[in-house]
Amino acid sequence: MRPRIDPFEKRRKELARKERQKQKAERKDSRERERAERVIADGEDPDIAGIVPGPQPPPEEGVE
Repeated sequence: MRPRIDPFEKRRKELARKERQKQKAERKDSRERERAERVIADGEDPDIAGIVPGPQPPPEEGVE
């Protein structure tokens, strides 16, 4: 037989899951609002908008 799940532990897990879902929905709404507010110039590819071409910064020392 499997041990019984503590009802209080189950409730805590349910609340934690619900909180994670709420935070995820808030992040999604935030991203959608940011996308809607973003101004894109005519003829500019939205995937590369705002990227500045040029040399890349040197890699950090000791990171491999």
